[in-house]
Amino acid sequence: MDIKRRFELVKRNTAEILTEPELKNLLSKKKKPSAYIGVTPTGPFHIGYLISFTKLLDFSKASIENTILIADIHAALDDLKCKWSELDIKSEYYRKCIELGFPWIKKPKFVRGSDFQLEKAYVSDALKIATLATVKRATRAASEVTRMKNPKVSELIYPIMQGLDEEYLKADIQLGGIDQRHILGFAREYLPKIGHKARIEIMTPLVQSLRGPGVKMSASFPESVIKIYESEETLKKKINNAYCPLGVIKENPILQLYQHFIFPIKNKVKIQREKKFGGDVILNNFEEMKKLYENKQLHPQDLKLNLTEDLIKIFSKVRKYFQKNQDLLKKLGSTFQ
Repeated sequence: MDIKRRFELVKRNTAEILTEPELKNLLSKKKKPSAYIGVTPTGPFHIGYLISFTKLLDFSKASIENTILIADIHAALDDLKCKWSELDIKSEYYRKCIELGFPWIKKPKFVRGSDFQLEKAYVSDALKIATLATVKRATRAASEVTRMKNPKVSELIYPIMQGLDEEYLKADIQLGGIDQRHILGFAREYLPKIGHKARIEIMTPLVQSLRGPGVKMSASFPESVIKIYESEETLKKKINNAYCPLGVIKENPILQLYQHFIFPIKNKVKIQREKKFGGDVILNNFEEMKKLYENKQLHPQDLKLNLTEDLIKIFSKVRKYFQKNQDLLKKLGSTFQ
């Protein structure tokens, strides 16, 4: 595959790349660059994660080696949303969700933060950055993970460690959501100050809540989100009730799931319809779907029914695993079940 095609694969469906010239240079000089994405094992693993993790499939096609960091120590630092005593069980839960929830071309490498983040060299580098960054700068960087007006010290350590993870995982690229832009910018600014190179930061958009604009996707609002191992019946119900006005493409969660999850996996999408409604239609890319939907030539129910069937098939492995391992979900608590 030529460099132009590799770059197009890496760039598609992204919100921002810091920077594109650096990415092109990397792809021209390195046949198999390395990338990583970190995930903090806190609440239930849901469809909000799909965009970022599906992007790794494009990375694999572009000959990029992927590492997934189960950031267990970060989880404990994140305003105590994950207790230290829960790190092992939640880390295992996240690993299973990721391993079984995506049709991997090549299985990514998994690493836990606690495997390397307590080593002497890592801690020394963290302290070095702590002597350079002001509280104001660290607070700004951590604004996406800090939810309190008076953040704990642990929450200000968070962005320092996320930057260092790039160095200690030997990554050329860090992948994250656009909500982490301040943290990724912090990494580019401070790693060079202690003798490490700045990495390429690639950011993906966020999935709109199933309830539509103005409603946050959160496990606190079960109708706004889908856990990837939910029962077929629950999945059908939530997709059927999702926000998807006829002809409206902006902030439409159903269209977002097609664009960022279904099309990258399937390339072509077949929308099955009764003949009286126009019969089946095969779409070669998301732009075709977007145009037809905007022109009201596709009905919301057509998209929802086909999306439901696709999600049921794709999530079959992870759903079956947790059906057989209900004890694990019970240990995690009611919000995970």
